[in-house]
Amino acid sequence: MSSNPYAAPKAPVADATTPVRGNFLPEGRGVAAGRGMSWIGEAWNVFKQSPGLWIGMVIVLFVIFLVAAFIPFLGMLATMLFFPVFMGGLMLGCRALEENQELEFAHLFAGFRQNFGTLVAVGALYLAATVVIMLVVMVITGVGMFAAFSGGAQPDPGNVGAMFATMGLAMLIYLALTVPVLMAVWLAAPLVLFHDQGAFEAMKASFMGCLKNILPFLVYGVIMFGLAIVASIPLALGWLVLGPMTIASVYTAYRDIYFST
Repeated sequence: MSSNPYAAPKAPVADATTPVRGNFLPEGRGVAAGRGMSWIGEAWNVFKQSPGLWIGMVIVLFVIFLVAAFIPFLGMLATMLFFPVFMGGLMLGCRALEENQELEFAHLFAGFRQNFGTLVAVGALYLAATVVIMLVVMVITGVGMFAAFSGGAQPDPGNVGAMFATMGLAMLIYLALTVPVLMAVWLAAPLVLFHDQGAFEAMKASFMGCLKNILPFLVYGVIMFGLAIVASIPLALGWLVLGPMTIASVYTAYRDIYFST
């Protein structure tokens, strides 16, 4: 308890808000291609301020999603619905570090207290889009390919080439439709939390922000892919560092794209 009776009470971690440097740009802006590398470097700076706590939160989050994976169907639904909620809390943690405050383990669950309904709505839209994409792929490539792929049918040896061609087409269609959805989700959590945007509004702004920065995200993706390979080599232990950095890079990209100094 503070010894000063006139001091303002401290707000809970999920409710704490602080001013942010720069002017917010609702439509986002395009930045130089090299900024994709800078997002990763800045994410490392965020991570190294409190590495032990970051690693602990990522381990707990992994365990939560691992347990959910053992729950048929409902576990997958819960994971997609609540992932933006967890991301929102971690964005609050990144904001706290940027404002020279302390990262707390409570940040992992802070999204359940702040803008919870909107964050879940982002997850619901993401889930709905994923279901639609799967249905489109099924309609275009045929239900038979899915049956063969899952082992439900024995493919004719003479049609193995055609089957693999169909599987390749299905994968290309899936990726082509999934990338825009991921663009809409990638930066949505901080836009919901820090600017009170609705789920659809935040996803639209996230998509436009990513679209304006195709080259920076390409640089970012290539570097992160290389780091993912390296992180996976020693029993995937490198993901204890790369996981938090990936989360922090969402925040650093958001700050770069949606703010002007």
